[in-house]
Amino acid sequence: MVSPLTPASPSTIDAAQEAEPSVERANVFTTSDSPCVAICSTLFDDICRGCGRTAMEVSNWVFMDEAEKQIVWQRIKAQGYPRR
Repeated sequence: MVSPLTPASPSTIDAAQEAEPSVERANVFTTSDSPCVAICSTLFDDICRGCGRTAMEVSNWVFMDEAEKQIVWQRIKAQGYPRR
């Protein structure tokens, strides 16, 4: 048994997922993830200096569907954001 304080090895994780077929691996860091870089600033205008989204896009991100998120991602990438 793996201790809760000991990181699980990949083989332990794979075995656990095989034991529970309903467990799916998360698709980590896809483009639909939030572009937030934790440098939030809309001090002088409506565009965040960290991620390039408008204040409205930031507040509504969790409610957007994949197509809407892709449109925002295309625009902010074309503008040189997010600034990581």
